[in-house]
Formats: sequence, C-alpha cells, structure tokens
Amino acid sequence: MKANNESVRNIIEERGLPLPGDDIDTDRIIPARYLKAVTFDKLGDFAFYDERFDKDGKELKHPFNDKRYKGAGILIVNKNFGCGSSREHAPQSLMRAGIKAIIGESFAEIFLGNCTALGIPAVTLEEKPVNEIMSIVKENPETILTINLDKKTLSIKNDNGAGGKEYRIGISNSARQVFLSGTWDTTSVLLSNENEIREKAAELPYLNNFSV
Repeated sequence: MKANNESVRNIIEERGLPLPGDDIDTDRIIPARYLKAVTFDKLGDFAFYDERFDKDGKELKHPFNDKRYKGAGILIVNKNFGCGSSREHAPQSLMRAGIKAIIGESFAEIFLGNCTALGIPAVTLEEKPVNEIMSIVKENPETILTINLDKKTLSIKNDNGAGGKEYRIGISNSARQVFLSGTWDTTSVLLSNENEIREKAAELPYLNNFSV
C-alpha cells in the first residue's frame, strides 16, 4: 500500500525538553478529567496540568512552564515513561504541546504503541547517556538534538563544546520501518488506497450482492 511522503519520519531535529523522574504515568501526563474532551485539539494546553498549576490556576515550577524550553520538540525522560492506564490522550496531549519525538530509558508498552500510531518516535538510551543529555540541555537549552531513525543515532550540537556527540538509539524494527516508510498512520494509508480497496471488495462475494 502507498503512503504519503509527508508521513515519512527519519530525521527529527529539535531542541530538547528534560523531564526527569521514573514511572511518570499517563494520569500525570493528562489528568483523567480531560478525557471527557470531545476532540483532542486542545489537549496540549492540559499536559501535566496538575503539576504545572496549583488549585487556583497559579503557575508552578515545571519544565513545561520553563520559558527556556519554549518551542522544544524532543522530550527527554527516564524509566517506564507513560505507565498506568492506556489512554491515547496522553501522547495526544504531548503531540499537541509540540512534542515530535521522545528519548527515554524505557516506555510502557501501550504508551509506546500509541506514540507510534501518532507518528511520534519514542527511542531508548541507557540511563547514563539519558542523564548526560538532560544535563547538557539544562545547561544550554538551545542545544539541538538530531534523531536519525535510518542510522539509529542521536547527535548533539550546541555552542558549549557538546557538538559532535553521538549516541546509538534503540527502536524496534517494526516501529522504525513504519516511520521510514510513512505507514505509521494506518487510516491515511487506507484512505490513500481507496481504489485498491474497492477493487478487492468487488472480488469478495459477501461484499458483492452475495446471497444464499
């Protein structure tokens, strides 16, 4: 089946947003009360809402509120990110908050699958390099991170001497292939192959005026 070239994901080049802490679950990413939203459109405004604002709506100290990371597109996390319930709203909220890829030590399986289905590469590194990258980005928020899915590498570029650093990232072969082929968005792939679907349906007796 054909895919839209705009869906291909290979090189993601963005500034980083460090979010330290293990076992950050989906209820923290997007509080349950926002699951009632009819569409996902505004969910980005509510990512980590209960950690970003107090009960009176006053802004708290949090990486997503830190103006130094405004516009950053690669989230950097630790172990077991996205654990808890399987709500698709969690990666939806991150995507709509501007996150285009995630680097972490490990991810909850369902969260990882939901990210892949939304075109958000979630790649892994060991604890030491993840914490090293967090430190580099905290020291210089203008640091550029480049994920290359074809080469399975992450490189760093900034003005503080960290340029040239390169790490080997982990990603499953199946996820890597759907990103590189642009077939992660199964709905769009189906819609782009409407003629082939109609032709195949016409060949099936139970879809073509079949009667007993």
